[in-house]
Amino acid sequence: MSREGVTILKPLKFSNREARQLWLTSCGLASAPTGKLDLQQVIQDLGFVQLDTIQIVARAHHHILWSRNQNYREPMLDKLLVNRGVFEHYTHDASVLPMAFYPYWRRQFGRAAQATGQFSYLKNRSQTEGMTAIKQRIADEGPLSTKAFDSKIIDRSHLWARPPHKIALDYMWYVGELATAHRVNFGKFYDLAENVIPAEVLAAEISDTAQIDWLCRGALHRLGIATLGEIQKFWEAMSAKEVRDWAASADLHPVQVQADDGSWTEAFACPDIETRLNQKPTSRLRILSPFDPAVRDRIRLNRLFGFDYKIEIFVPAAKRKYGYYVYPLLEGDRFVGRLEVKADRAKSVLNVLNLWLEPRVKWTAARATKLEAELDRMARFVGVAEVVRQER
Repeated sequence: MSREGVTILKPLKFSNREARQLWLTSCGLASAPTGKLDLQQVIQDLGFVQLDTIQIVARAHHHILWSRNQNYREPMLDKLLVNRGVFEHYTHDASVLPMAFYPYWRRQFGRAAQATGQFSYLKNRSQTEGMTAIKQRIADEGPLSTKAFDSKIIDRSHLWARPPHKIALDYMWYVGELATAHRVNFGKFYDLAENVIPAEVLAAEISDTAQIDWLCRGALHRLGIATLGEIQKFWEAMSAKEVRDWAASADLHPVQVQADDGSWTEAFACPDIETRLNQKPTSRLRILSPFDPAVRDRIRLNRLFGFDYKIEIFVPAAKRKYGYYVYPLLEGDRFVGRLEVKADRAKSVLNVLNLWLEPRVKWTAARATKLEAELDRMARFVGVAEVVRQER
């Protein structure tokens, strides 16, 4: 419809169940995680994959990829990094991104360089000279890990206290002077960016405006339906004002989305949103990583699914409601519970410690069978021989 020559788009309305199914389709969890694996495509579809060092069963990045295709195995991501199919940088956290995205990520280096408050040592000329010396060592010796340097922590009062060489390496990594060459036992090896990023990718120049447009559209595409705040939060590479300015000139389709509690939220939809309605989520039960894209935005998760979830690794043991590292359980388009499970690779055992069901979820024989099947698949994924129940 139109008014005074201006087209007014009538908002589409999506029920809560449609919204849940659309989100699971958009983040790659609607279809069964089977078939031929195209790892590069999986990462491109997700936009990025968060890296995390904690290995209770498998590290988060490996678990996230396995959840999309259970033919995935852990060495595959390292091989893709070494072959320059992906690069590492910081979204809302340390992540891997497709190498093709690098030219659209250049603004993030500049944003990191401007946020030097946490790198106050840079105001000291000797530390700047220290960075030059570090880069020269890398140029002379090749990729180096933080273990190749021996400066000591000066101020231990901060929770994340680090030695000066580690701060310098991280700073140069954040601003794009260094890049991750490879990892050994998850330890990062830094190299000069020009030795890691292909020359044609490094030379590509894209305007800041075009980068913002690409990032915003890419976020909306991967979210399916999103508020402007969710678009900003997706990459953490644009300010709220930059997203608002983009939206004011973009041709966006307004929608209304029903939450789990029945309320409605104003949002925007990606152009192909109606075609995504045709895909219904698989009914299999999935054990997801606490850092999975489907649950990463806890506010969105609670609104769409009524699933109040947080990871309690920083909560004192006596105050934890569930456990140190508890996995969300997804069945179809509902989160039905939480599972505490831990791999003992030395003993080749996957230990099931605790299971908590969500309110109004009944533990049926069918669900038990589904969970057993998923635990067996997870055991094969991490290379252990047996699933052992130790539920308290």
